[in-house]
Amino acid sequence: MDEREAALRQAHGHAVRWLASLSDRPVPARASVDEIVGALGVELPDAPSTPADVVDLLATACEPGLTAFPSGRFYGFVVGGTEPAALAVDWLVSAWDQNCVMRAASPAYTAAEEIAGAWLLDLLGLPPDSAVGFTTGATMANFTCLTAARDAVLRRAGWNVAHDGLTGGPPVRVIAGQDRHMAIDLALRYLGLGRPELVPADEQGRIDPEALRRTLTTAGVDHGPTIVILQAGDIHSGAFDPFTESIRAAHEAGAWVHVDGAFGLWAAASPARAHLTGGCSQADSWATDAHKTLNVPYDCGLAVVRDPSALRSAMGLRGEYLIQHEHGDPVDKVPELSRRGRAFTVWAALRSLGRSGVADLVDRLCRHARTFATGIRAIDGATVLNDVVFTQVCAEFGDDERTDRVLARLLAEGTAWISGSTWHGRRVMRISVSNWSTTDEDVSRTLSAIRRASS
Repeated sequence: MDEREAALRQAHGHAVRWLASLSDRPVPARASVDEIVGALGVELPDAPSTPADVVDLLATACEPGLTAFPSGRFYGFVVGGTEPAALAVDWLVSAWDQNCVMRAASPAYTAAEEIAGAWLLDLLGLPPDSAVGFTTGATMANFTCLTAARDAVLRRAGWNVAHDGLTGGPPVRVIAGQDRHMAIDLALRYLGLGRPELVPADEQGRIDPEALRRTLTTAGVDHGPTIVILQAGDIHSGAFDPFTESIRAAHEAGAWVHVDGAFGLWAAASPARAHLTGGCSQADSWATDAHKTLNVPYDCGLAVVRDPSALRSAMGLRGEYLIQHEHGDPVDKVPELSRRGRAFTVWAALRSLGRSGVADLVDRLCRHARTFATGIRAIDGATVLNDVVFTQVCAEFGDDERTDRVLARLLAEGTAWISGSTWHGRRVMRISVSNWSTTDEDVSRTLSAIRRASS
């Protein structure tokens, strides 16, 4: 007990100092991988070390190589930060050390998962009887939902993929917008379904519903089992697909509709942004992240399926040694067996923020994005390329060479982390506003740094 307490106190001290440094420290890491390896040491010791010493070595050696992802000035990827209640509860999750497989094994976890799942469905405006699985992230949430979709459309066609596999079965047609996220292609690859058939999108990345309808209803062709994938929040523009028209067309063709809403699905939690997800609730499954817009610790994705039996059929398993409940267990909704208690942190964030707090969080992130867009438009030669409808801003600075030069200068200075990308064949600065702790001052400091880098 003494050794454990000493180690925990040491970890607490390092954690508090790390968090206190975020307001002033450079956002990029200051040390390389090789330097961190040298500080940690490559030889496995022959003798034991005290836990407190191990914690101290790791924290001290790694600190220079940490990127300040939790900083209010990190905008490189849609990663969010960690809301205070969720952070504290995540420490409890590690201390409690629950394997959150079955309700019989951890009634506390199952209770938290059921409550958090119901709150999520309510906040996001999704069907209240849907099943909610807590995965590692949006990639596995998409995988989970698309597994349920694949199995369901094949079952309708008279093929039992769980029993017979894919070989010899009807081909599954998958259709997506041309600007879908790469995680969709990855999930489909995991599922043995290959690349999706692509439908044109507009300049903001929104799928063309009429083109989708034409693709689905080619005269005289029986397309068989079909899945249509839509998007809530384009990674470059933040744009949302036209859900009402697209879902109607897909359902008329007998397709399963899945929505990838890794960060954008949270627009539904804000009365001011809910119109962006209008009609989205008519889909059959949805994937999102809690470690993005909701700002819980890594890792936490959410897989939501309208038909709970479809999800249980795809993900569930039976074991003679398991103590399984007749109405289902957490394990029946996700790919993993052993896993940590992700729902505890989601419960904590939602309980801490409340309905109005989640809406305020979403609105604040969107307001910061608009401020970025306004500030960048005022820079000589800079152009904002997207309609800033959510939390994403894409800008260029005259030409590809200058844009890359601005990005390099910005990272070298260290005030903020903003990554580059290529969108519609042009190099862009892509700003993702995702952190609950980003302040007006953070945005102002970052805009000043962008102006300096562009001069």
